[in-house]
Amino acid sequence: MEGLQQEDLRALGPHGSRSPEKQYSWWRVMCLTGVDYFSSLGYQPGIAALAAGSVSPVATILLVLLTLLGALPVYRRVAVESPHGQGSIAMLEGLAPRWWGKLVVLVLLGFAATDFVITITLSAADASAHILENPFVPRALSGQQVAVTIFLLALLSAVFLMGFTEAIGVAVLVVGVYLVLNAVVVVRTIMYILARPGLIVDWERMLTVQHASPLGLLGVSLLVMPRLALGLSGFETGVAVMPLIKGDLPVRIRDAKRLLTTAALIMSVFLICSSFATIILIPEKEFQPGGKANGRALAYLAHAYLGNGFGTLYDVSTIGILWFAGASALAGLINLVPRYLPRYGMAPDWTRAVRPLVLVFTVVSFAITLAFGASVDAQGGAYATGVLVLFLSAGVAVTVDAYRAGRRGRTRVFGLITLVLAYTLADNIRGRPEGVKIGALFIAAIIVMSLISRATRSTELRVSDVRLDTLAQEFIAESTGEIHLIANDPRRRDQAEYNAKLREQWYTHRLRSSEPVMFVEVTVQDASQFRSELRVRGDVRYGHQILRVESATVPNALAALLLYIRDRTGEVPNIYFHWGEGNPVLAMLRYLVFGGGDVPGMTREVLREAEPDPARRPHVHVG
Repeated sequence: MEGLQQEDLRALGPHGSRSPEKQYSWWRVMCLTGVDYFSSLGYQPGIAALAAGSVSPVATILLVLLTLLGALPVYRRVAVESPHGQGSIAMLEGLAPRWWGKLVVLVLLGFAATDFVITITLSAADASAHILENPFVPRALSGQQVAVTIFLLALLSAVFLMGFTEAIGVAVLVVGVYLVLNAVVVVRTIMYILARPGLIVDWERMLTVQHASPLGLLGVSLLVMPRLALGLSGFETGVAVMPLIKGDLPVRIRDAKRLLTTAALIMSVFLICSSFATIILIPEKEFQPGGKANGRALAYLAHAYLGNGFGTLYDVSTIGILWFAGASALAGLINLVPRYLPRYGMAPDWTRAVRPLVLVFTVVSFAITLAFGASVDAQGGAYATGVLVLFLSAGVAVTVDAYRAGRRGRTRVFGLITLVLAYTLADNIRGRPEGVKIGALFIAAIIVMSLISRATRSTELRVSDVRLDTLAQEFIAESTGEIHLIANDPRRRDQAEYNAKLREQWYTHRLRSSEPVMFVEVTVQDASQFRSELRVRGDVRYGHQILRVESATVPNALAALLLYIRDRTGEVPNIYFHWGEGNPVLAMLRYLVFGGGDVPGMTREVLREAEPDPARRPHVHVG
């Protein structure tokens, strides 16, 4: 097996920031996303039967149609637009401007965190159900599902703390064995049903009794279909693993589409066949909480129709893929913070380390497991909400992208798909609001943490590079002796404005009229950006030399320019301000939100943090 180190796995999540060193054939990469997608077979048929009853197969067919005609086309387009694994969140980030874009991302991160965390806890809960229902497991463990689930979560955390390796090789083995065993179970049970036509007749009679007309049956199936949305999971992960696919960019996009299509077709066949087999062969009472098929319908059939030996092998395989699905989700979670929040200045430094994040998310998983009593059914709604929100975001992203590109036909198709996804999400929220509640908690936690981090990191030097045009370079090169810069807030930019500013500095700071000065003017382009490149243009107006700067914040831009001039000329420059008016707290808020605020004070603080030696620190004069 070829190995994939923990740091490589972290780069594969939907929020990874770099390409892995090793790449693989698309079908092998499909197995990595398949641990999330295919593992839902462990609980989807049972949840579908519990939610939809006898109409489960019809509702499942509608879900498959939504998958193949809705989700698949959307994510094939996402693959084209984000071939480096950014996913739909990154597409939406570029569609919304300034702070609105950041807010959209934070909200989506909250629901993505819901998706990933519930994947971990639900998978562990279902794995524990497979363990406890196995006939060879000691009866002393009966009723200890919460304890077993907590143990599996702790084991998952321990593995990540030690280092997660061999991901691709393990994924191929786990998924391959799991799909083969599922195929055996499905084929065996379908053959059993076909050999006994009376079973199908009984199911059809039940449908006829419960639903008077085909239209009524279809209507009920449409209403319950959103509760089966767990069978849609895995598409976002499928796009996220694109950097692992071998080949140049066109080949990667082509094979990513092939990956998504193949996975969707495999899953669709299994979903339809398993829904028929489980609803026809398993007594209704066994789907209920405490029943032997609750959360493990296909495992129930494996034991009942292929014997306890094969059933135990199936249980082991299911436990393995469910546990590995949790590992994949935890890897995605670890990437949520490094991908976006540091770029926004919305994550403290310790979040760059893997181990603290693993411990935080493990504690969160423990809390959710205890809150839901390790129940697979209870967590289904929250999981479906997270999945559907990401689906809807992808639908909106590709629809807007098609509209901007002038593709009217594609816009209408994607718009219709987005409306269907919106209905599915709204109906799921109406029936099971716990997903929104958990998502709201994650969103609130992320926003609060982000604001605190942004405030505490406000005095960092947030300029990645300083670039001067030819005229600005000439101004700096011609500077001799002491260098004096006058900070000017540009308004009319006429002669009277510059002359008045110059007289003010002569009067306030006793600058001699013979001393050469330069004006520096900063224009804030997008205050929501945390780190940006500084572009400086030289200008001459009414005989005055002016350095015109564009940046995300005024104080950081001035501090970076002063340090650049010092390093370029060897002289410690001086900059002159006048005191601002107003409440200092409001000034700080203006700095955090709009990039302005108390410019003299914040400029000095940024310089103080960037240059600890007072003798080499540029001088800030305020009067």
